[in-house]
Amino acid sequence: MEALIKPIKVKADVENFTLDDSEANQPLSPVARMFHEPDSNVYIIAMIGLKTKINAEVVKANLVHTLLKHSRFSSLQVVDEMNGGRLIWVPTEVNLDNHVIVPKLDPNDIDSPDKFVEDYISNLSKNKIKMSMPMWDLHLLNVSNPTEPPTIPMVKKANSGKSSRGLKGKFIKLWLAMWLLWNTLVDVMMFLATTLMLIKDTKTPLKGPLGFGSSPRRFVHRSVSLDDIKLIKNSTRTTINDVMLGVTQAGLSRYLNRKYGESNKIDNGSSERSNNLPKSIRLRATFFMNLRPIPGIQELADMMKKGTKAKWGNQIGYLTYPFTIALRDNPLDYLREAKAAMDRKKASLEASFIFLG
Repeated sequence: MEALIKPIKVKADVENFTLDDSEANQPLSPVARMFHEPDSNVYIIAMIGLKTKINAEVVKANLVHTLLKHSRFSSLQVVDEMNGGRLIWVPTEVNLDNHVIVPKLDPNDIDSPDKFVEDYISNLSKNKIKMSMPMWDLHLLNVSNPTEPPTIPMVKKANSGKSSRGLKGKFIKLWLAMWLLWNTLVDVMMFLATTLMLIKDTKTPLKGPLGFGSSPRRFVHRSVSLDDIKLIKNSTRTTINDVMLGVTQAGLSRYLNRKYGESNKIDNGSSERSNNLPKSIRLRATFFMNLRPIPGIQELADMMKKGTKAKWGNQIGYLTYPFTIALRDNPLDYLREAKAAMDRKKASLEASFIFLG
């Protein structure tokens, strides 16, 4: 992403623009502004697999009645010179031919579809984002892939039963409120200390030098059985996210242990069996959280209604999640530690505080 954003002159009253006037000239959210910081270089990429070949013309015809009706996909991010140079959303006409990209592919020339997709997405990150048009692309790759992805279920509210009554219920509510306040205070202080560079992550083989964020990156994926993940989730009474965090924590720990073993010139095989990790490694990740009033996937018609709580648009905060880097004899210990850390983060308003900031 370009570090310096040059002003772009665009008429705010684009002809035939169908959105509500209140959507135009709105300032960017704090998260959107963060993406324009130097060395941010953030890409949001989603991969969806289908069994049937995709017809680009059908896709374009439907985008006109769906995606293009949303202001964020049919507006530019423009420097408002009249108001201190802040970035605002300005509606514009969208040429779908510039956004829907269908490369010419011959499946017979592709040995590994998964490897091809990884290479293709990696090359996307090497291109700078164009500020002269709405910043989204849809790439249609008609590559053979017999694996059908799981569907995304609607989020349902759990039935919590009858609420606690009496003195015991009041005490529990008071305790939860104090716990929420304490966690929020600690997390906000840690966030401010991190922002002011008073607290830094440990320098590990995972941490690159300054300017490394603008280098090409590679997206590598591994297919796992959702049934296996659900089995672990149900057996440990956790969530799918908890299980995946535990797996990630275990993978990072073993990877760093191997890397430190190699840097210390220990035999590769021995380095995986011995503990080569330094003590007290601080390794944190940034997690984005949806703060919209109504969670889950909403019907498009509901989001387009005026006055609905299921509004279109992002309300995203983020939090810093601390990974525990250590070697455990019992693999389930990684899961327990991940669940404990995430449960504490859920009992905090850190993401909301950062969003409002």
